[in-house]
Amino acid sequence: MCGTVTRRISFALAPMADQSRRKQCRRYDIPGDAHFVTFSCFRRIPLLSRERSCCWFIEALQLGRAREMYHLWAYVIMPEHVHLVLWPRNGTQISAILKSVKQSFSRRALLWIRANEPAFLERLLDVRPGGRQSYRCWQRGGGYDRNLRSAADIHEKIDYVHSNPVRRGLVESASEWRWSSCRAWETGVQEPIAIDRDSVPRLVVDR
Repeated sequence: MCGTVTRRISFALAPMADQSRRKQCRRYDIPGDAHFVTFSCFRRIPLLSRERSCCWFIEALQLGRAREMYHLWAYVIMPEHVHLVLWPRNGTQISAILKSVKQSFSRRALLWIRANEPAFLERLLDVRPGGRQSYRCWQRGGGYDRNLRSAADIHEKIDYVHSNPVRRGLVESASEWRWSSCRAWETGVQEPIAIDRDSVPRLVVDR
């Protein structure tokens, strides 16, 4: 579980990405469809590279589950982006889910940064073309969103999510990465957050 971390956090700085060029993300709220979503930290700064910030994100995910907005099927928290496989519930739109998760995390992160690393806020300053300014933890735009309609697609994306840290060379085995659902899938130990494995469509392999 996420415990209290007392050390100060200093974020490594990544090169600033051009925020003016983005593809428009179209979302399709089709009842019954699961979603594979990806979104990145503002300017690809590794805001999720420390235990404290990963715990904030886990708590944001748990908040959405507690509100019965979705079933969480898989996740991985990388230093500068997140992958999720989830199934919207009770007619909840995917845009509302992402807004809830992102805003919950951002409130916690910005509150901590203002109190502990105020000079870092300059790196999170987003100036829009009209001159409006705000501090951002996430890239503007919708990120990536793909509807998943078959058990094969769902399980393929779950495997993709879990193997992300291995592809990046952060660990040798997917189960070694603490901030993913891989160990929950392999061992049934629901930490640091429970996944809704019982509602995942079963993959039938032809013989």
